[in-house]
Amino acid sequence: MHAKTDSEVPSSAASEPSSPRRPVYYVQSPSRDSHDGEKTTTASSFHSSPAGSPPRSSHSRDSSSSRFSGSLKPPGARKNKSGSRKHDKSWKEHQHQIDVIEEEGLLEDDEDEKGIPRRCYFPVFVLGFFVLFTFFSLILWGASRSQKPVVTMKSITFESFNIQAGTDASLVATEMASLNSTIKFSFRNKGSFFGVHVSSTPLDLTYYQLTLASGNINEFYQSRKSQRNLNVVVAGTRIPLYGGGASLTSIKGKTNATVPLVPLDLGFTIRARAYVLGKVVKPKFYVNVQCSVKMDQKKLNKPVSLQNKCQVN
Repeated sequence: MHAKTDSEVPSSAASEPSSPRRPVYYVQSPSRDSHDGEKTTTASSFHSSPAGSPPRSSHSRDSSSSRFSGSLKPPGARKNKSGSRKHDKSWKEHQHQIDVIEEEGLLEDDEDEKGIPRRCYFPVFVLGFFVLFTFFSLILWGASRSQKPVVTMKSITFESFNIQAGTDASLVATEMASLNSTIKFSFRNKGSFFGVHVSSTPLDLTYYQLTLASGNINEFYQSRKSQRNLNVVVAGTRIPLYGGGASLTSIKGKTNATVPLVPLDLGFTIRARAYVLGKVVKPKFYVNVQCSVKMDQKKLNKPVSLQNKCQVN
């Protein structure tokens, strides 16, 4: 580096004697030891020429610009270091919360992709159990409906038949009819996995819609795949005819008398109820029986076959 002489000073600076010259300060940046002597000589030459302007090297410019740029930093820059740390910490916490939320969302998406959420297990179990139980009950109900009980009519025996004059409860004179008979039939439970409770409507013997005798069946229980024979007494005592049985006569022990046959109708309904699955599956069965038979007073106390004379459905 070469120091500038007074002659190299611009003329503009020399033409201004009224303005005081400001002292010039030079900052020497540290350098290697080999150049210390040269720089010291340069600095002394600068001081020896007060009017001269110091030459500026690239090295001094860089150092001064770096110092100037350092001085231009905002005053809160140093203070913001601790604040920036807090900001970084809060940002990291916020980012962590976002990551947790995203992970929860991913977990929910994974649960949705996998199948039913855990909170729906119990309702789904109850619904599935109800559906399966209903389906199983329907199967049992359908299977039991195909196993309807069977009623087989066997015979009817007339023990006595008598017609005589009399009065009813209101003291009205009319003919009275008395009839005693016994009906035999069998009841068979076809159910392979259930028993039935059996009852019946009254067994009525009618003469042109005039009931001459009636009987009842005591309730009973029939186990699965079993059968029983029933004897039911059907009787009527002093039944007022009120002119309806004008053609009815009784032989009263006269075997030689000609007496027409008396047409009678027998009708009743058997009810059977099964408890297949407690009180949930309890099918009901109805068997209607309608028979037509003719009573011959000359053949009393002799069984009359009911085969092919009854309709059972």
